[in-house]
Amino acid sequence: MKKCIFIVTALAFLLMSTCVWAGKLAIKGSTTVLPIAQKISEAYMKEHPDVKISISGGGSGNGIKAIIDGSTDIANSSRFIKDKEVNLAMKKGVYPVPFRVAYDCIVPIVHPSNPVNNLSLDQLKGIYQGKIKNWKDVGGPDLRIAVVSRDTSSGTYEVWEKKVMKKERVFPGALLQASNGAVNQAVGKNKNAIGYVGIGYLNETTKPVTVNGIEGSEATTLNGTFPISRPLFMFTQGWPTGDALNFLNYLLHPKKGQPLVTQCGYVPLY
Repeated sequence: MKKCIFIVTALAFLLMSTCVWAGKLAIKGSTTVLPIAQKISEAYMKEHPDVKISISGGGSGNGIKAIIDGSTDIANSSRFIKDKEVNLAMKKGVYPVPFRVAYDCIVPIVHPSNPVNNLSLDQLKGIYQGKIKNWKDVGGPDLRIAVVSRDTSSGTYEVWEKKVMKKERVFPGALLQASNGAVNQAVGKNKNAIGYVGIGYLNETTKPVTVNGIEGSEATTLNGTFPISRPLFMFTQGWPTGDALNFLNYLLHPKKGQPLVTQCGYVPLY
């Protein structure tokens, strides 16, 4: 009987030890940063099999909201935190800490059959304002333009609004999508469509368009010549510790995480 009690107690202690030492990490937010988070997580969990990482999208705004309310350990964001978000965090006694993890550029895309290869910033703004309505007005076929944009909770949308729209709103007739992948899919299925995605989402289903004659690439992102480029961030609630700190150190390591950023199609820090 005493032997049985000892075995049960030992098993209980073992289970408790497993629960205590097994790490869990939640990452939420930007769909632009999502492929980086997924790639790094896969590699990190291979090296640290005791750590389990859960990842979800939802947009930069939702990621920062989650870091403020404490429902995630790391928030992905394709934009910097806003003043109103900082103020909300401070009221709750939360101090979001930003980490620049990669660079990106936002590339306009069209259907592969579309002969248009270049658009100026002014033309892009006119299209997304609804003022330029036909492809023939920008050197394309006589077809009505189907405008595809991101939803307003997206950091990609906010950078587009700032750098292309110059703070003016996208016109109400635009088809709003919740992720880069959804934009790619919508444009790839509609020969009249135009959209925009992070460079890591470019694939053969759509055709990238140069902006002001400049191709979106690693080189033009780093030297600042591509006009719609940006840094990508991860935020933590206060200075990170434990698994969150180890994960970010892995991601920022020039020989570990940063080469994986390149594999995702994004631009590494160095």
